[in-house]
Amino acid sequence: MNALVLAPGFTGNVQHQEPMFRHTSWHVGGPAELYFAPRDTQDLRDFLRALPQGTPVTWIGLGSNLLVRDGGLHGAVIATHGAFNRLERLSDTEVFCEAGVPCARLARQCIKWGLGPAEFFAGIPGTLGGALAMNAGAFGGETWNHVVAVQTLDREAEVHTHPHDAYRIGYRSVARKVAPALEEWFLSAHLSFEPRPQAHADDVRALLERRKQTQPIGAWSGGSTFVNPPDDHAARLIEAAGLKGHRHGGARVSDKHANFIVNEGTATAAEIEALIAHVRDTVAASSGITLQTEVRIIGEPA
Repeated sequence: MNALVLAPGFTGNVQHQEPMFRHTSWHVGGPAELYFAPRDTQDLRDFLRALPQGTPVTWIGLGSNLLVRDGGLHGAVIATHGAFNRLERLSDTEVFCEAGVPCARLARQCIKWGLGPAEFFAGIPGTLGGALAMNAGAFGGETWNHVVAVQTLDREAEVHTHPHDAYRIGYRSVARKVAPALEEWFLSAHLSFEPRPQAHADDVRALLERRKQTQPIGAWSGGSTFVNPPDDHAARLIEAAGLKGHRHGGARVSDKHANFIVNEGTATAAEIEALIAHVRDTVAASSGITLQTEVRIIGEPA
């Protein structure tokens, strides 16, 4: 990948061997062979066409919900935050939002427009692209409840539009009903809300205050570590297993919310991953329930 020569005229930032700890909310992760921050969609399409066939591609937004191993990532990382940031109102009830828009910004703007329910997006610590990919949610709301259609980009840099009904949507899961011929990534979405003229910024502030009181906001974490199992909560199971505050190296199960693992400042990705495995095994032994990770774990070990 280091030998890849890109065509002249790229306007985005291209970095070789870029340390991923600079771009993840856990502040861990080895280098990406190639790290690209496109300026716009055309910049991105040119970049994809320049990549050798079969080059692995990883997309990131704010770097939450993501654990990059210490050995780093083969292939290319594409950073959407800061480039794909268009957010505009299409009609009385519909909104266009690009993948790089932080969910918190979407929540605030919908409140200004008198649209809702959208305040739950403020509780999602990432961008719309990630929220679309995993049907992220918070405070009882879920992303795909508001999706009308999505725009995607495939490996050959072709843009597609798909309706909501083209996908199977579940709790923290999204999949095309008919598998695409090529890998596709979310570029943007048309979202639908209801008129809520009584909506107020205080609604978002109240939810964020609630989040602050119950979650380790400000600590280095990846967000919720495990998916809640049916009719239960991962945090309850972890706490019942006696793991609240348990640590491994520089990683620790949060004392405030047991479904968060925090980097106390010196953790490696390997230590965080080992603690995730220990929590999963201990909960399975004590409750018979095997927790599934909500965070994506990618890359190579050191």
